[in-house]
Amino acid sequence: MLKVTASSTLALGLLAAPAAAQRLAATPGIETATFAGGCFWCVEVDFDKVDGVVATTSGFMGGTTQKPTYKQVSGGNTGHTEVVEVKYDPKKVSYERLVYVFWRTIDPLDKDGQFCDRGNMYRTAIFYHSDEQKKIAESSKAAIDASKKLGKPIVTEITTASEFTAAEDSHQDFYKKDPGRYYSYRAGCGRDARIKALWGDEAGGKVASQ
Repeated sequence: MLKVTASSTLALGLLAAPAAAQRLAATPGIETATFAGGCFWCVEVDFDKVDGVVATTSGFMGGTTQKPTYKQVSGGNTGHTEVVEVKYDPKKVSYERLVYVFWRTIDPLDKDGQFCDRGNMYRTAIFYHSDEQKKIAESSKAAIDASKKLGKPIVTEITTASEFTAAEDSHQDFYKKDPGRYYSYRAGCGRDARIKALWGDEAGGKVASQ
C-alpha cells in the first residue's frame, strides 16, 4: 500500500513497487509525519509534490475499531479520521516545511469536515510523532493565528499519533488509477477554489514573494 514518489524513485534508483517502498520506509534516517486534511486522495497528491517526501500512504487514525475498512470509517461510527502517512527525508525537507504545506492545502477554519465532505472522518488534524513535531506544529499554528491572515482562529487539532491503518489498495494513488474521477471530484468539491480564497499566493504551499 505504501508507494514511492516519482522524485524519490529517480533519486534512489528504486522501482515504485510495494516491496521497494516498504524497504524505503524502513531506511534509517527516514521520518514519519501524519496529516488529516479531508479526503485522503487529495492530501496524498499535495504531499507527493513535495521534494524530499519519499512515500505516502492513505489511511485512518484516531478511532476505536481495530483495522477498520473504508466503508466502516465512511459510515462515521468508528471515530477514525482519514489521514495520509508521509515518509520523508529530513536531510531534504524539514518538518517545518511539511507543516507549512499542510496548512496551505486545507481549510483550517472548518471544524466539521473539509469542503464538500462533512463529518468527523474528514476533519483536519496534525498527528505528531515526537515532542519536537508537536512543538513545531503548535508554533506554526500560533504564528498563523497571530498574523490574523485567515480572519478567524484555526480549529485544526494537534494531537499525538495513534495506530495507523492503511486504506485498501484501491484508495492508494487514486489520482493515478482514475484521474478523470479524481480531478472531477476535486474540482466539484471546491477544494482548490476555497484554498485559493483563504491563502492567496501561498495556496498549495507556495512561498509568497516578499
